[in-house]
Amino acid sequence: MARGSKSKYSEKQKRKAEQIEEGYIEQGKAPDEAAAIAWATVNKQSGGGNKPGGSGRDKSAEEKASSRRSSARRAAATRQGIPRRDSLGSETKVELLKLARANAIKGRSTMNKNQLVEALRRAAIE
Repeated sequence: MARGSKSKYSEKQKRKAEQIEEGYIEQGKAPDEAAAIAWATVNKQSGGGNKPGGSGRDKSAEEKASSRRSSARRAAATRQGIPRRDSLGSETKVELLKLARANAIKGRSTMNKNQLVEALRRAAIE
C-alpha cells in the first residue's frame, strides 16, 4: 500500500489513483506495487494533495501542466509498445526494426541503429 495519509488529496485525485491502480492490477502487477505506482503518478501529475495544506500548493499551474503532459506521453508510448527512452539503446537493430515497423516509421529499412533509436524516440513524444 502507498505510504502516508491521503487526507490532503481531493476526491478526484483519489478516484484517479484508484483507476490507475486497477489498470496496473489488470496488467498483472502486485496490488501493493500498483498502489505505489498509482499514487506516484497522481503526485507527478498534480504535485501532491490539492486540499488546503497539501504539498501540491507550492507547485505552479505551469509545472503541473508540464508534469501531466510528460506523464501522458510516457503512458501513450507504453500503450504503443515503445520501450522507455533509456532502454532503446540496449535493443538490437532487428528489435528496433520490429518496433519501427509496428509504429509505421517511414524509411526504417535504410536507417542505422542510431537513426532508428532517434526515430522511435520521436514517435514516442508525438
